[in-house]
Amino acid sequence: MSLTSIIFTLFCYLSLLIFVIGLSYKIIQYSRTPAPLKIPIAPAPLKRSGVFMRMVAEVFLFKSLFKASKWTWFFGWIFHWALVLLFIRHLGYFWPGDTPEVLLKTESFKYASFPLIIGLMGLLARRIFVDRIRYISSPSDYLMLILLITIGASGMLMTFALYYPNMGLVYSFAEGLVTLNWSELPSDLIFLVHIFFVFILIAIFPISKLLHAPGVFFSPTLNQVDNARKRRHISSWAMQKETDKEVSIEQNLEKDE
Repeated sequence: MSLTSIIFTLFCYLSLLIFVIGLSYKIIQYSRTPAPLKIPIAPAPLKRSGVFMRMVAEVFLFKSLFKASKWTWFFGWIFHWALVLLFIRHLGYFWPGDTPEVLLKTESFKYASFPLIIGLMGLLARRIFVDRIRYISSPSDYLMLILLITIGASGMLMTFALYYPNMGLVYSFAEGLVTLNWSELPSDLIFLVHIFFVFILIAIFPISKLLHAPGVFFSPTLNQVDNARKRRHISSWAMQKETDKEVSIEQNLEKDE
């Protein structure tokens, strides 16, 4: 293997390690964060089944975003669904052994790169030209969008502009990452740029705003039942505090006796 192949292979595993550890840490942190108040966004469901349907609408339809801003919803929605289709299409590269027939039929998913770029350009234009959005935007917001655009654009150049890398080497390299049977990767510059920024994206995922992906499931404004009038809401940390207080009172009474 060439030095470039070794570096990219190690970089891939390092990115995945950072991703797994960082994402696991954040999910544990989210799950342990107390929600002391009932704060669901009205109108909120009264039963757990309603909460489930509400989360489905948020995850798949971006319901609250649709109510807030139709243009932001449009660009965000087409970007996310295009990303899902392209992710499915790329699974075939990493599948060890014979690729399942269902993944062989995803060739048309490559056209999802067009709505992907359109969505990203729309979201970037929103941050540049909408005053109130530009005011609250940080440099990382722009850099994240530029990073995603670079990944999408480099992928489109290889797919539609005839900058084809050696696909045999691509399949061997990707499959080797999964099976640990490491292989040489293509030396084409456009391909190296593409996977380099993909690995960068994987590594910074746990410290970026992309954490809204798992974070939406832990949002108390969305995952709570609106039953404050029927049942008292006490967080687990508050319940433990009450228990400790009762134990302390009992111990003090015993001492007084």
